[in-house]
Amino acid sequence: MNKLFLFFCFLLCLQLPAQAAKDYNVLFIISDDLTYTALSCYGNEVCQTPNIDRLAARGVRFTRAYCQGTYCGPSRASFMSGYYPHATGSLGYASPRSQIGDRAMWAEHFKNAGYYTARVSKIFHMGVPGGVEYGKKNEPPEHERFNGADDAACWTERFNTPGPEWMAEGDGETLQKNPEGKRPVVGGNTFVVVEADGDDLVHADGKAARKAAELILAHKDERFWLGVGFVRPHVPFVAPRKYFAPFLPYERNELPPKIEGDWDDIPRPGINYCTSQNMQMDLRKQKKALGGYYASVAYMDAQVGVVLDALKEAGLEEETIVVFTSDHGFHLGEHDFWAKVSLRDESAGVPLIIAVPGQKPLVCDSLVELIDLYPTVAKLCGLPVPQRLQGKDISAMLTQPEVEVREAAFSVAPMRKGFLLRTQEFAYIQYEEDASKGIELFDVKKDPQQYTNLAKHPDYRETVEAMKKAMAERLRQVRDNDLGLRYRNGKVVRRD
Repeated sequence: MNKLFLFFCFLLCLQLPAQAAKDYNVLFIISDDLTYTALSCYGNEVCQTPNIDRLAARGVRFTRAYCQGTYCGPSRASFMSGYYPHATGSLGYASPRSQIGDRAMWAEHFKNAGYYTARVSKIFHMGVPGGVEYGKKNEPPEHERFNGADDAACWTERFNTPGPEWMAEGDGETLQKNPEGKRPVVGGNTFVVVEADGDDLVHADGKAARKAAELILAHKDERFWLGVGFVRPHVPFVAPRKYFAPFLPYERNELPPKIEGDWDDIPRPGINYCTSQNMQMDLRKQKKALGGYYASVAYMDAQVGVVLDALKEAGLEEETIVVFTSDHGFHLGEHDFWAKVSLRDESAGVPLIIAVPGQKPLVCDSLVELIDLYPTVAKLCGLPVPQRLQGKDISAMLTQPEVEVREAAFSVAPMRKGFLLRTQEFAYIQYEEDASKGIELFDVKKDPQQYTNLAKHPDYRETVEAMKKAMAERLRQVRDNDLGLRYRNGKVVRRD
């Protein structure tokens, strides 16, 4: 009898999942326009991010995580809805709700399971600085315009945290298209640096961190899914003065190398929309832009610390999954490119840290996508994972970092009609679905900075053809979904 009992116990153990599910809380922290290259836990020796580092020290840090859209709108719509941008047609800045109907988004899935769900500041797309600044009317945070493309069905409660943005008191300079230095500090999606007077609470992210801390403490006795969106380091580069100190004087900031003829072997769409040339930024302005970005990152990192401290104070570290990431990356002068949109690693790659209670810290070099977060976190929390989701469960990587669930990561740049397939060996980029506007192929093992386009090299002809076929198949898979959508003349319409 004892032997038979032990045998059945053995069979039961074989059926148990490697990662036991539990009804954890979820704390999702997302920065805006943050490149992984700016974080000290990813190797930056100039910009120190001690609070993000301490999360990485107890979590899994992914080195090859990629967004699905290289600017805010499509990226956020994708990981929140669980569908790729070209599945829903959410290629701009609108909510994907009209395309997905009553299908539950990520936070909504948890809300439907009985979780308290809340958004603080930017989770879905929200214009920065336009959707954050108070403006002339000084509207209260509840004003509808501060919600951006938010989806109300996801939240039990939602909170906006407006701030002064480019209008903050302090020393400001417009760097973009201001060669003679006569242009005043301006709003909009513009490279502006403001060394601001006052403390952290003057600005949107300081307010967001304190509101998030308040919610953690107020809801510590119930399960929650809390999304905390920080708007820095998105332009304008605004932060309290103390965060600029490590990067002054600006002249000593080191820019990436400038290679003569760097753009000669790439197609025109591969030249980013923001460059040192078209922004008319000389070396002084470029170095100030780098310092302003790093100061914004340091300020944002301090706000991450406020939230993590609240989690610890509430005694919830062992009950909460913490995810830290960004909606996409950001160029800081590599190839003389600035900002987002491009499909190079600095723009398409993102920092990603997942800390699960009781698990050892690890570094994972396997390829993952932000769209994988929805099914993975649902699985970890013991919730059903909707089969319709286009992301993959990567929970096994949290204990076995050598596990691979993807041969290639997929990202899009709708503004450039570009598509990326990123394998462990190659970065393949094509413009237009038929590649009519050009191709880029980089051997990232030999050329990690992606300087030499091999698309026309005879030795890589077979690789190019194989990647073209893989891209066509990936696009087919993206559109093979339950939404009943298809493309016609570049637009998404219902299937006939």
